Amino acid sequence: MARKLTAAEAAALIRDGMTVAVDGFIGFSLAEDILCELESRFLREGHPRDLRLVNVAGLGGDGKRRGINHFAHEGMLSRLFCSNLSLANSIYPHIHRNDFALFMAPQGVMSHMMRAIAGKKAGVLTEVGLRTFVDPRRDGCRMNQRAWESGEAVVELVTLGGKEQLFFPAFPIDVCIIKGSTADTDGNISMENEAFLLEQYEMAAATHNSGGMVLVQVDREIPARTMNAKDVVVPACLVDYVIVGREENSRQQFVTEERWVDAFTGRVRIPLEALKPIPLNIKKVMARRAAAEIADGSFVNFGIGVPTLITHVLTEEKRLERVTLSIESGTIGGAPQGGLLTGAAYNADAMIKQPDIFDLYDGGGIDVACLGGAEFDREGNVNVSRFGEKIPGPGGFINITQCAKKVCFMGSFTAGESDIRPENGRLRIVKDGTICKFRREVQHITFSGEYSNQKGDQQVLYITERAVFRLTPKGLLLTEIAPGADLKRDILEKMEFEPLVADDLREMDPALFAE
Repeated sequence: MARKLTAAEAAALIRDGMTVAVDGFIGFSLAEDILCELESRFLREGHPRDLRLVNVAGLGGDGKRRGINHFAHEGMLSRLFCSNLSLANSIYPHIHRNDFALFMAPQGVMSHMMRAIAGKKAGVLTEVGLRTFVDPRRDGCRMNQRAWESGEAVVELVTLGGKEQLFFPAFPIDVCIIKGSTADTDGNISMENEAFLLEQYEMAAATHNSGGMVLVQVDREIPARTMNAKDVVVPACLVDYVIVGREENSRQQFVTEERWVDAFTGRVRIPLEALKPIPLNIKKVMARRAAAEIADGSFVNFGIGVPTLITHVLTEEKRLERVTLSIESGTIGGAPQGGLLTGAAYNADAMIKQPDIFDLYDGGGIDVACLGGAEFDREGNVNVSRFGEKIPGPGGFINITQCAKKVCFMGSFTAGESDIRPENGRLRIVKDGTICKFRREVQHITFSGEYSNQKGDQQVLYITERAVFRLTPKGLLLTEIAPGADLKRDILEKMEFEPLVADDLREMDPALFAE
């Protein structure tokens, strides 16, 4: 039977040097009360310090002080192993100062690692990450100098059955911190108020089988033997301590005024007509063009940022119910959301666990994937994991883009302050961005054009507001140009390399640029 503790009492159990696993997805399913108390204890006592932190998805919370930002104190961490840090703004200075070693791996690998640890397996064996920064022939997941100096290897290149594979060794977990909705007094945990299922069970089993402590924060407690057995996600036999969180720190997410959005949980459905139309701008142009690549009946994944607008476009075009959208959090169907609500979907048809959906993704189950890109180069490589001072990491990007049948990378042609408008079926560039995004070489390889060409069965497009490219064995091929854009002035002179130009170069559909 699990013991009931306060969040402060739970934080007091964590000792210096422990390997701590924390679950969640951005600000969803986040055991914020425990994390708050853990930070408070460190600021008060200077302990626990030198923690080895592990998390699967990005845990930036609200992009300010929540989530993994609670660990942003010198000496609190010695090592961080995760997939994404896009909202962990307080963490970045510590990375650059080398206060701890940072390793980053694909989100699907991190999720599957929980299953591997639970089952006492050697680790995770996969092709995902080959030829990217994850590959030991490049960075081997190392993201800062301290990671290189540590001498630690979190991934190995092996050959099995004549094929190259990446092997990520398993490791024990001393304590995990997870979030549920309800606990009964025995310690059985349900997730009815959460927006999706992650790997709470797998992480708890991994920690339990490592001989560690399982801490679970919940919103409420009910008497034993009153919970439907099928509603139990984490059984009491795996739970050591239950913490009933304070209301302000125990929520489905930290964006909406409502503690729980029922339309995210699957309890209710809302009319999709309630989704507001988006204004005509260059982001909508790109979303429309990407939507044209999605055939009826397709199983689709969207990335964060501009790709999430495709949901609105498909709704406006009355096509949303003719395709199946999915998110790596495990939601299938419905209308996926963006921003700090990424991971949730209105009117989802199904919710499966995160390790399970990555099985589907890794096996080639995605028909079309639409994701953003920060940099592109002549070989078709894409960088989203490291640029300038930002180190967002890959999240699920590598799993999704490497394994999908068709990939549409989306992003503005240039970056920086600009005034670019779709008007009356044409593109008007009043002021162009000054930052080049089509580089001779990208800073970090998150998608490998070389690996995609080696596979030979993947369609890859690069969609901007003024041009569309396709990946070929000889590099990027320019196939479409926006009406109103000049080939030489607006495209070729704004690139650091000269792309191939299709003999049948055509205009993008003027309807993309009109109300």
